[in-house]
Amino acid sequence: MFPINDDNPTTKTPVVTLALIALNVVIFFYELSLPETQLESFFRLFAVVPVELSAGLGGQVVGQPVAEWLTPITSQFLHGGWLHLIGNMLFLWIFGNNIEDQLGHVKFLLFYLTCGILAALSQWFFSMGSDVPSLGASGAIAGVMGAYILRFPHARILTLLFLGFFVTTVRIPAVWYLGIWFVQQAVSSVLSLGLDPNTGGVAYWATRGDLCLGHS
Repeated sequence: MFPINDDNPTTKTPVVTLALIALNVVIFFYELSLPETQLESFFRLFAVVPVELSAGLGGQVVGQPVAEWLTPITSQFLHGGWLHLIGNMLFLWIFGNNIEDQLGHVKFLLFYLTCGILAALSQWFFSMGSDVPSLGASGAIAGVMGAYILRFPHARILTLLFLGFFVTTVRIPAVWYLGIWFVQQAVSSVLSLGLDPNTGGVAYWATRGDLCLGHS
């Protein structure tokens, strides 16, 4: 399933949602400009590296110019590829503008960042000893989607549906659409328990769906 839009109009311009999307896109294009070795260093500096966060929270000096306690925020603006970025930004646009409309600009920004921080800490809790950077906006967006279910359970989401070679569009109630999404994330999180934390893969705990990047 691929969401296209919803039938839930807003009353004011979602300036924070647009700014978050723009910032994520600008940072992603900066990532694309970096050579591979510099990109790896960039991720290790601004993404959540669980073992380094554990050390930092324990009072140890990690030796990074960016304080480890800041990485649950900075990691929210990093993405590991085009699909990672486009998927997150599409969900942020469709569901974020309505929550911003309800909460107001400042409260929405605080809510968004808080959801991302809590998701990052949840992922860290399940992999405290991992040396694999974890990054992405999915945790914050999952929080936005949860708020959308509570505020607009009967809104309908225009969804692109793939049935083998047949493609169609259907309108699905938000509570069903987002419920299916959360179930998919929960199932993926259970399957991810069998992954070696040092080989990379997808980190789904706290319905983050964020990317974990292996490194040499």
